Amino acid sequence: MNTPVIGVLALQGDVREHLIALAAADAVARPVRRPEELAEVDALVLPGGESTTISKLAVLFGVMEPLRARVRDGMPVYGTCAGMIMLADKILDPRSGQETIGGIDMIVRRNAFGRQNESFEAAVDVRGVAGDPVEGVFIRAPWVESVGAGAEVLAEHEGHIVAVRQGNALATSFHPELTGDHRVHSLFVDMVRAYRTPESL
Repeated sequence: MNTPVIGVLALQGDVREHLIALAAADAVARPVRRPEELAEVDALVLPGGESTTISKLAVLFGVMEPLRARVRDGMPVYGTCAGMIMLADKILDPRSGQETIGGIDMIVRRNAFGRQNESFEAAVDVRGVAGDPVEGVFIRAPWVESVGAGAEVLAEHEGHIVAVRQGNALATSFHPELTGDHRVHSLFVDMVRAYRTPESL
């Protein structure tokens, strides 16, 4: 049984919703706060929240450098909203002291879709997700200004890039964990299974 163990970085943000969505997508899901917990998972989800706060807490808890190393080594990682910002190689308008993990050759603009009271939902066609469009929940969401040659655009909304994949790294501007539709999480779980399979043969 190829059931991956996937962590959710549990420093700030909508951790519980991701744990539920991953379990519904047939993964073993567990919160991750410290380096020793990171070492025990096959992959990691970076949840929505406040990207500057998550960045500072990741440094404080000693998990930033081990996380960067594992992403460089190919560990599958999925970031939603603030998590997308964390996976960007460059932020267009970073806060003072804000760090990223990197992993996707993209430039991201924070809060690009507006403030909290301008949050909205929209149907998004995501490449690799079969069936109807995904219902995207955009909350103070970023968008991707541009991507490098190694990154694949999976979805756009109103001309702006809102989902990107590069190798084992996946990122969305929106929050699929808030909708009850677990297809994007299933896509990520499939990525993790594909990553793990060669080691288990």
